[in-house]
Amino acid sequence: MLLAVVGAGALGGIVGGRLQNAGHSVSFVARGATLAALRTDGLRIDSIDGDLVLPHVVATDDPATIGAVDVVLVCVKSTQVAGIAPTLLPLIGPATAVIPLQNGVESSAMLARVLGNEHVMDGLARVITELVAPAHILHTAVTPIIEFGPRRVMPATALARTQIAPFAEAMRAAGMHAVLPEDMEQAVWEKFLFIEPFGTVGAATRVPIGVMRSVAETRALLNTCLHEVHAVAAAVGVTLSPDAIARTWKRYDGLPPGSMASMQRDLMAGRASEFDLQTGAVVRLGREHGVPTPAHDVLHAMLAPAVQQEIESSTPIP
Repeated sequence: MLLAVVGAGALGGIVGGRLQNAGHSVSFVARGATLAALRTDGLRIDSIDGDLVLPHVVATDDPATIGAVDVVLVCVKSTQVAGIAPTLLPLIGPATAVIPLQNGVESSAMLARVLGNEHVMDGLARVITELVAPAHILHTAVTPIIEFGPRRVMPATALARTQIAPFAEAMRAAGMHAVLPEDMEQAVWEKFLFIEPFGTVGAATRVPIGVMRSVAETRALLNTCLHEVHAVAAAVGVTLSPDAIARTWKRYDGLPPGSMASMQRDLMAGRASEFDLQTGAVVRLGREHGVPTPAHDVLHAMLAPAVQQEIESSTPIP
C-alpha cells in the first residue's frame, strides 16, 4: 500500500516503521529535529515485540512532494490537527482514507471540515510507547492496536471505504492488531475513557500507574474521573457499554507499574500537550451539556497554570 504517516513521533514512528518493514511504501511527514534524524540516521525502535532499525526512510516536511496515497495516518498531537489539515490536501486522491489516531474525541470532525466526510474516518491507537530521542522510539507495553472505521456521516458510496480491508490486512501482516468496531464513535469515547483519567490524574500526581492504582485515595479519584467521562459521553449522545468502567479498570490494573500516559509525560517534561483537548474537553463538554464534573474542575484548575506557564515561557514543570 501507499501510506503517509503524518507525525513521526512515538506512535507514528512505530506504526509506520512496522508497516515499512513489512514491505509497504511509507512516507513520513515530520519537521525539525525528527525530520533531520530520519533523513540522516533512519528510524530506530526498541520494542517488546522485537527491535527494529530502518536505516533508510522517506521523510519530508512537505506533503505535496508525496502525492496521493491509499491511507493517511494522522499521528500528530490533537492540538496540531486543525493547523495541519489544509497541508494534507495533496495526499488526497479519489479513494484516499484519512485515519486520525489522537487521544481526544474531536480530531475527525476537524479533519473532515477541510478534507471532506468522504475521506475521513474515525480511528484510535492503543500502545505504550515514547520518543526517547528524535526518530528513536521506546516501546514498553501493548502490541500496537489500531481501531478504525467509517464515521457515521461518511457516505455509503465513499471510495475510501475500499481501503478498510487491505489496510487491516497490512496491519496484521506487520505484526500489529487491526480492529474494525461496528460503532467507531463509541470506540473513540471508550479509548478516551481509558486515556483521559489516566493522563489527567497522572499529571496532577506525577506518579506512574502502579502508584496511582495502589493508593486508595488516588484510586478513588481515578474512579470518580472515569464516572465523569462516562456521564459526559452519555450527554453528547454516545452510549458506552455498561461494563466500560470495569473493563477500563482491568486495563489499568494490567499495565506495567511504571506506565504513564503521553499527556502526563509531556506536562512533566514541559512540552506541548493535549491538555485542552483531553482534560479541557471533559470540563468544556460537561458545562455545555449540564453534566457536573467536580473532580475534573479541580484537576483542570490545578494543571492549567503550569500549562499556561509552559505556553508563555517554555519553562519545564518542576
